[in-house]
Amino acid sequence: MTSVEPGVLDANVLAYALNADAAQHVAARTLLEAARDPSTSLYVTSQILCEFYSIITNVRRFPKAVSAAEAVRILSTILALPGLQILPMPSPVVAGWIHLLGRHAVEGAGVFDLQIVATMLANGVQRIYTFNPGDFQVFAELTVVTPT
Repeated sequence: MTSVEPGVLDANVLAYALNADAAQHVAARTLLEAARDPSTSLYVTSQILCEFYSIITNVRRFPKAVSAAEAVRILSTILALPGLQILPMPSPVVAGWIHLLGRHAVEGAGVFDLQIVATMLANGVQRIYTFNPGDFQVFAELTVVTPT
């Protein structure tokens, strides 16, 4: 098993790890599989889990959408990986999120990425693995990595 640098897995990484037909599947699955090793430090946030659930249960966003019950089973399986942890959302996350909103004028759904960034920074995590690097590259304090 290849070791990976500690970091957050974006919802799209989880979704591509599940979609065997996607070009990104192997890279995403390999990264997620690294979390089988308890010495690995990969993270998700509650926001990311919500986004992942939304993606995989929506036939317009996920080619082989799953039922709500299957999505819960998939979430439980992922969260049981010993090298994967949920980052807590301590109260300073809200203040950090408000501060980020002041620095980055986002509109619409962009606000959700800011909440992920605020949660990461409040927990001292600066790396995010994503297939949408443009969503996070504006944050100089982050290292944005596209899995390969």
